[in-house]
Amino acid sequence: MSLKLVVIGSLNGQFREAFKKLATLNGKHAFAFAIIAGDLFAHPQSESPEQAKDVEALLNGQIDVALPTYFMLGKHALPENVTKKLDSASGEVCDNLSFLGKRTTIKTSEGIRLVALGGVLDPHVTTGVSKDNYLPFYSEGDAKVLRGANHADILITTQWPSNIKSGSGVELDPQLEPASYQCIAELDVALKPKYHFSTSGESFFEREPFLHTSDSSTEGPSVTRFISLASFNNSKKAKWIYAFSLDPSASSPAALPTDITASPLATQSKKRTKPTQGSSYRFSDDRGHRQPNKRQKAPPPGPSECFFCLSNPNVASHLITSIGNECYMTTAKGPLSTSDTFEDLEFPSHMLIIPLTHAPTLAFIEPEETRELVFQEMQRYRKSLNTMLMRRTAGKLGSIAWEVSRSGGIHTHWQYLPLPLDLVQRKLVEVAFEVQAENENYPSIKKKDIGNGSIEPTDFFRAIIWEPSGSQQNGEGKDTSLFLPLDASFRFDLQFGRRVLAKLLDLEKRVQWQECGQSEIEEKADADAFKKAFKDFDFSLDD
Repeated sequence: MSLKLVVIGSLNGQFREAFKKLATLNGKHAFAFAIIAGDLFAHPQSESPEQAKDVEALLNGQIDVALPTYFMLGKHALPENVTKKLDSASGEVCDNLSFLGKRTTIKTSEGIRLVALGGVLDPHVTTGVSKDNYLPFYSEGDAKVLRGANHADILITTQWPSNIKSGSGVELDPQLEPASYQCIAELDVALKPKYHFSTSGESFFEREPFLHTSDSSTEGPSVTRFISLASFNNSKKAKWIYAFSLDPSASSPAALPTDITASPLATQSKKRTKPTQGSSYRFSDDRGHRQPNKRQKAPPPGPSECFFCLSNPNVASHLITSIGNECYMTTAKGPLSTSDTFEDLEFPSHMLIIPLTHAPTLAFIEPEETRELVFQEMQRYRKSLNTMLMRRTAGKLGSIAWEVSRSGGIHTHWQYLPLPLDLVQRKLVEVAFEVQAENENYPSIKKKDIGNGSIEPTDFFRAIIWEPSGSQQNGEGKDTSLFLPLDASFRFDLQFGRRVLAKLLDLEKRVQWQECGQSEIEEKADADAFKKAFKDFDFSLDD
């Protein structure tokens, strides 16, 4: 069913008058909700005494907001009394007025997925994501992690995507054209939103709808409409409000618009994948396993609730150590190893390599081309870690990467751990897995390279053991792949990999990650120490 929605540009503190006009329009059209796509409040340095009083009146519920309204972070900071209210009232300024945050993915009660990126690009922040939700600056990392949301009905950004005017016949005064950014273009390509809203000061710009020509989705073509709104009461009387209808259940338009163009952004970024099923819970190992109530089995969490999806506003960003094009890497919560486990390493080095795409297994990632890109980048991270170990320890350590690939899982990932070289060279790692599988009455473990795993007919456990070459310093060496098929004939322990390695490393007291908890300060210290050591091997810093 189509819903009537309305989006307005920056109010810059004139919200009392704007909300009155919005109430009048809502009485005629009955909008499902409204979005403020720019600055709701005035700039702190230009706020008038009257506007300051209006802020207090708004906070005290003395200004009526007639319908559910979402506002985002604009180009300047929020008033201090507003941020205090947001912290104490779970993101609400008053009845019907909710803050979207700086980097947010939400699904409204009507079923519409909103993705928002507020603030202006901070060119001095080249890696990582923002930790302050109220400062009006975002990093390229913030834009990159939102790509993991996979899709959006409505995308709202304060700034424009690069090249958006290319191929358009709509005229716009070049002096009024806002700055545009490649990371926003890549976000647009990744999410393929039905509508992308932004702001443009004294001007209004509505580009012809464009087709994502690289989209191979079987659900039909993806069409995006880009609209940039002028600010409320602007001197040029440019359009500041936009009303439209949207059916969140419609996967593709019934008919393509007559004025449609090819995407001006199609060559700007690698294409992303359509959403898939799955999720996860924390930056720890194998922690998505729960025993649901058989009578009321809840659906798996979506990207906005998944603690492996970087679009989740509650993501533990202090654990993130690197963000690539298809994957990212974190330190493990409750790591098996400690900073004292491995000689020449001052940090645990129990790492997670996680696809940005929300999927229970690599095989669920479509199309095949994207699946292979994800797999290759996971391998690239693993090999970069191996190179770091080789050079930092002069070849004293090997490594293992392992995964549990289950179609009923949450969010696929690999775990990575260094290993003493003698355990690898003496084949004790292989033997340990084989013996434990036999003790558990599992099928026999085979030596088998399965690539991205998409051709396997069943779920599986996979481990890749790396033995360094003493004559090389670039992480080259020998990989041995272990494969254990999983099916309904036996119950598989998700802690299997960790349990085997705990015995090998004499860390059996650390089998349960929940019992290896650290404070956030300790977790951040480990992540920072790792990032410092990995810096010279982190290819994402060059991409």
